[in-house]
Amino acid sequence: MSRYEAGKRDGLARTSTYEHEGKTVSLPAALDADTFFPSLSDRALSNVPLTADQAFVERYFSPGDGEPVTVHPLSASAESGDCVLIANWHAALSNPRNYATWVAGLKERLPPDTAWYAPGAALPSTVCLLIYSGFDLFDYKGVDLASAQKRLCLPEGEFPAGLMDSGVCGCEGCREGDLRRHNRLALDREIALVRHHIETGRLRELMEERCRANAAEVATLRFLDRNYTFMERYLPVARAVPMHANTAESQNRAEIRRFADRLIERFVPSRTDVAVLLPCSAKKPYSLSRSHKHFMNAVNRRAHELIVTSPLGLVPRELERVYPAGHYDVPVTGYWDREECAFIADILARYFAAHTYGRVIAHLDGGALSVAEAAADACGLEIEVTCRGHPTSPESLRALDEALAGERRMQTDTVRGIASWQFAQEINTKGLQVRGRSMQMAVLRGREQVFSIDDGTGLLRPTFAGWDLIPEGYRVRIDGFVPQGDVLAPGIVDCDPRIREGDEVLVEGPLALATGRAMMGADEMLRSKRGVAVRVRKVKRT
Repeated sequence: MSRYEAGKRDGLARTSTYEHEGKTVSLPAALDADTFFPSLSDRALSNVPLTADQAFVERYFSPGDGEPVTVHPLSASAESGDCVLIANWHAALSNPRNYATWVAGLKERLPPDTAWYAPGAALPSTVCLLIYSGFDLFDYKGVDLASAQKRLCLPEGEFPAGLMDSGVCGCEGCREGDLRRHNRLALDREIALVRHHIETGRLRELMEERCRANAAEVATLRFLDRNYTFMERYLPVARAVPMHANTAESQNRAEIRRFADRLIERFVPSRTDVAVLLPCSAKKPYSLSRSHKHFMNAVNRRAHELIVTSPLGLVPRELERVYPAGHYDVPVTGYWDREECAFIADILARYFAAHTYGRVIAHLDGGALSVAEAAADACGLEIEVTCRGHPTSPESLRALDEALAGERRMQTDTVRGIASWQFAQEINTKGLQVRGRSMQMAVLRGREQVFSIDDGTGLLRPTFAGWDLIPEGYRVRIDGFVPQGDVLAPGIVDCDPRIREGDEVLVEGPLALATGRAMMGADEMLRSKRGVAVRVRKVKRT
């Protein structure tokens, strides 16, 4: 009997525990698999090539008896709690397209609460990608083979063993001249570092850093990113940590596309008579920066403020505190390359096709202005340019003020904007008031609180009264019990398929209602037999 339970998740990666025959291991980890799984030495017919065709797999492949259960991209079946072994996975590392396709197919077919074992595949230079793509368990066969080949293993690659004498590493193995020990320790250290990045929600940044040394890993990351529908389901809707967009691959993060798609398909702007396109700022949220204080004074509530930025594309003022708009950081050079410009122009064009404004004023310069003009050309829109040199110059601010002369003043409806983006619902905000400062804010109807604003993610947290304003969606159905703490996956009957980790949800059952935050995406909630599905804040008997 075995048991697997995930803890902290970061996309496909997770920290977890796996129990088998009285032995427990915290994952991700490397171990001597033959000792942990003694039956592996007697297993036959599981070492089928990953590229084998269906007929060959049907004729020869066997999952074996006991743990781990061997699976193949064309023959994958396991039970919740199992450890699954994907034989020959080291060969997939040199075929990025197949790697991404096989990972997605196996994740679809296997229960979410299974441990994934990649035999012979883990090196310090490959284990970050393996964990990023969902693997949990590794052995030392890869590094032991490198030791036999007189290769020194580092996260940056494999090098001649003589490099060990140069001082590139000061571990016990290097001090003792023991190459095998160094290579094993290097693998353990890299796994520990990856685990730390999972726990802090920063694995993507480490992955973008590590893949730079290997073209195949860069290609694999790009192929995974291209499968947006698959990757997006595993990513949290928000994080409370900064998103560092430091490489070209950052633009392809599923979080960035999801933000843009929700902006275009869900978001309800405060007004559509006149819009002003503004440059971004290094400080987040933008309204705390000196430049945006000047912009806001010049606009003076006479237009809908839209911030043009890389890599997000476009951020309405209402969403400036919502992840990732309020949490990203990029290298500032004043130059946007052709790919950036095309990506952002496409977002702007799609946004203006979905939300028609009476006037659009571009208070931009440089690459941001070029992007706005390209988007305007693409959707047949005329824009007015008010920037005279630098956007914050007195001449530019005066031109912006004059361009808005005679326009009516309206309050930005932040609550409706966030609610539409977050819940895909246009709620009635008449009579609602926002109280508090900065991120410590509550939304009241009279004296009754209907929402608070999460100080880490910028998202709304509904009370029971707040859920009354959101008539449908983001519900989790449970069996006939009253939650005495968090809601576990086995108690869930059904849920909104749009739910992602980090979403605010309303738990509904025959005996109780509860408000809380999803700790799993919808697919994992429905297919897992272990783990916390919803972290409950408040329960009400019905």
